[in-house]
Amino acid sequence: MSDPIVFISHSKLKDGKLEAFRELSEEVFSAMEAEKPGTVLHYGYLNEEATGFQFVHVFPDADAMDALMVGAAERVGNADEFIETVGFEIYGAPSDKTLTMLRQAPGVDVAVNPGGFGGYIRLEET
Repeated sequence: MSDPIVFISHSKLKDGKLEAFRELSEEVFSAMEAEKPGTVLHYGYLNEEATGFQFVHVFPDADAMDALMVGAAERVGNADEFIETVGFEIYGAPSDKTLTMLRQAPGVDVAVNPGGFGGYIRLEET
């Protein structure tokens, strides 16, 4: 079994776009829950100032993260009027294909922490 991956995207909200972005996010969450069954967690967190947010994703393996990346450029394009992505954090080892794609995002910092050394993840409720 490969190690799980945690992927966090950091974005800034454009002025006056919070409510419209919330509406778009709800649509995206619903679609992705149905279309990306390998994504164990996809959750958004707004900062205290309501000027930025993070999306946190958890995957059981690199294949599930690869599946999330299918259609990512289109999703990001649809959100461009609301947000500016500024960074990605990855905990675990994504595929070379996914890592290359993320590193090609203009102006976006990518931090990779591939060296997981143990722990656990609960994939089902107990």
